Amino acid sequence: MKALSPGVVDYLFRQLVAGESPEDLQWQQEGITLAAQPAGAELARRLSETDLDALTPTELFHYVRAAQRLATWAEGLREAAVGRYCGPDMPRSGQGSRRGGVSST
Repeated sequence: MKALSPGVVDYLFRQLVAGESPEDLQWQQEGITLAAQPAGAELARRLSETDLDALTPTELFHYVRAAQRLATWAEGLREAAVGRYCGPDMPRSGQGSRRGGVSST
């Protein structure tokens, strides 16, 4: 098992001395949890800004699950884009675009 960072050890020690739960419950009251955050850009931002060394083991578990949810969501976007690119409605090179979209020029 990986050693806990000094910040996490300090937090857990303060919780123990105060007779409180070793889990950080206050962050759950401050906004939507990672477990409840819908997959998308906001979840990606939150994951990218998280200091992994500051997470408790339970928080790290929720982080990993959220990252898996985000990866599944992104894979769905990729598959949809590939489906449109390879689909029969996609204009071929030199024909121009019948719809608005990204220009290659």
